[in-house]
Amino acid sequence: MSDPSPPIIVWFRQDLRLSDNPALSAADGRTVLPVYILDEEAPGAWGIGGAARWWLHHSLTALAEGLAARGLPLVLRRGPAGRELSALMAETGADTVHWNRCYEPYATKRDAAIKAEFAERGLAARSFNGSLLAEPWTLKTGAGQPYRVFTPFWKALLAAPPPEPPLPVPGGLRPPARVPAADDLASWRLLPTRPDWAGGLRETWTPGEAGAQARLADFLDGPVAGYKTMRDFPGVEGTSRLAAHLHFGEVSPRQVWAAARMLEAVEGGTGTSGIDSFLREIGWREFCYNLLYNYPDIPDRPLNPRFEAFPWTPDATTLSAWQRGRTGYPIVDAGMRQLWRTGWMHNRVRMIVGSFLVKHLLQPWQAGEAWFWDTLVDADLANNACGWQWIAGCGADAAPYFRVFNPVLQSRKFDPEGAYIRRWVPELAGLPDAWLHEPWTAPADVLRRAGVTLGTVYPRPIVDLAAGRDRALAALATLGEAS
Repeated sequence: MSDPSPPIIVWFRQDLRLSDNPALSAADGRTVLPVYILDEEAPGAWGIGGAARWWLHHSLTALAEGLAARGLPLVLRRGPAGRELSALMAETGADTVHWNRCYEPYATKRDAAIKAEFAERGLAARSFNGSLLAEPWTLKTGAGQPYRVFTPFWKALLAAPPPEPPLPVPGGLRPPARVPAADDLASWRLLPTRPDWAGGLRETWTPGEAGAQARLADFLDGPVAGYKTMRDFPGVEGTSRLAAHLHFGEVSPRQVWAAARMLEAVEGGTGTSGIDSFLREIGWREFCYNLLYNYPDIPDRPLNPRFEAFPWTPDATTLSAWQRGRTGYPIVDAGMRQLWRTGWMHNRVRMIVGSFLVKHLLQPWQAGEAWFWDTLVDADLANNACGWQWIAGCGADAAPYFRVFNPVLQSRKFDPEGAYIRRWVPELAGLPDAWLHEPWTAPADVLRRAGVTLGTVYPRPIVDLAAGRDRALAALATLGEAS
């Protein structure tokens, strides 16, 4: 039954779920107006990318269905968030808005401005932690500084009070008597149409809270046991693939943590190395948000200022070959094609393709970061920026720039039977394992029998690995002492 009293506006953002949603639970027992605002002004250059827009459409659809099952609407508005919230409060008589905090620099600036404006007008804006195990201002070094090395950060996180138990879906939310005007989701045109390149995304993903819980359960039911070792092998289903669900808040880190620890308790310690390794990756996500909050320039500028002067050699043709998966290095091309087809790439392969771009090809890390931002369904400002700075050797706790991944050796080590390469680079599928990882070394008769013509069917290598490595180290030397 609807309630004529003014509602509390619950502003959904990167928390598109009903369970363990502190902003929603804090309104339990009250009239609630759930709202999502597509604010394309505040993010500036970091507006949501193409693959993530696809995910957002389906996640909002799932959220609206979950709310509707409880008699609640989801009001969609498009425009600057402060303006739209003010309009909704005027239209409904609401004097309170709840939201769960976001930590991107533009979001913290925008949200602080909204809070200050509302306070001046006698309106209440309450924010909650629905996205992290620990707020990024709570964990500091002994000197009171933000952590810039992961291992001590992880130890501090483990030593902190354990996360609160996840909250259930609130049962006492009441719908408003009148629902204000709202946008139709289709009018936002989040889905690609001409062309519709999202077929692989539809085949691969189930956005929404139910999809997130199912993926978490499937992972904990099997792959987590071997996660410590199998997570490095892209040809097997050895990872959780929860990143997009976590980014959009369809599942919370507290829910992930609690489910993993419960499994650990049930198993009495059996297989805990896999669980510990998995939770360490949740810790890495926390570390990235800690860095983004305390060093808000990292999406655009290197954390290590020495790298401001690094002599990159930007080249559109080279970048395009990498983006299209036409570099001539099978493991690199497999990763880039998996990304384009599914909106996701295996983490080990992300490191390989990233190292290849910034070191062998000497392209700026920001170019790779921008491509991932547009093509990943799990595009996340904190993780993306920190990942690329780690690869480029210019970020916190980064792999040294002089450590150059050899894609052939990586391929032989982590895809020894070529399952991953054969799936994503099918034109090489007929090559024997001995030649699959570096087809340019295969004898002519082997290539002929496999139907491979280098330079047409499959490209020749875009760069010589030894020469590319030497060029990268020479570029590093221009900065002075290697870091």
